[in-house]
Amino acid sequence: MAVALLTFLAAAALIIVAPGPDTLLVTRNVFRRGRRGGFVTAAGTVTGLALWSVAAALGLSALLAASEVGYNVARVAGGLYLIWLGVQTLRSHGTAPATATEAAPLPMHRAYLSGVLSNLLNPKIGVFFITFLPGFVPMGAPVGPTAALLGALFVVETALWLLVLVWLVGNGTGRLSRPGVRRWVDRVSGLVLIGFGVRVVADTR
Repeated sequence: MAVALLTFLAAAALIIVAPGPDTLLVTRNVFRRGRRGGFVTAAGTVTGLALWSVAAALGLSALLAASEVGYNVARVAGGLYLIWLGVQTLRSHGTAPATATEAAPLPMHRAYLSGVLSNLLNPKIGVFFITFLPGFVPMGAPVGPTAALLGALFVVETALWLLVLVWLVGNGTGRLSRPGVRRWVDRVSGLVLIGFGVRVVADTR
């Protein structure tokens, strides 16, 4: 069991740190509203992951994966949401205050919901939980409880990574807060979010 857990943690770390919509969204909100916005967005992301983990344990993720209609509805909705976020970022580039401390207070429920929705509207996460986790369950171990434990570890590991990410990005916002640099950051963030969204919508499994 110890070997299986260590192997899983190493494999999960590679997946977690790979750039994706959740990472980009957290980074974007740190740049736009400071660490507070980043932490709240990260909390929403972790909440979404926790819900996917519970759904997988209850078999709901398997049902979604088996349902072509349900999968496609969630996929298109998630992709369109990312595209909308990207367009909003492009439209607002250059209009944000020079520093995060000068920014208007970010409604915390919006930052939190953006993290939750970007995660929950990505059905591939549900498929991931029901396909990736069982591969690390040792022979003879109870599949359900062990997979639930691995899911919990994945959620905790993701939370730790996002905390580190917010801290690292927050340290760089001072140098990146110049108006010209901020405009480029917003442009790149918006285009990448749109690119993620288009890829999700166009993905037919």
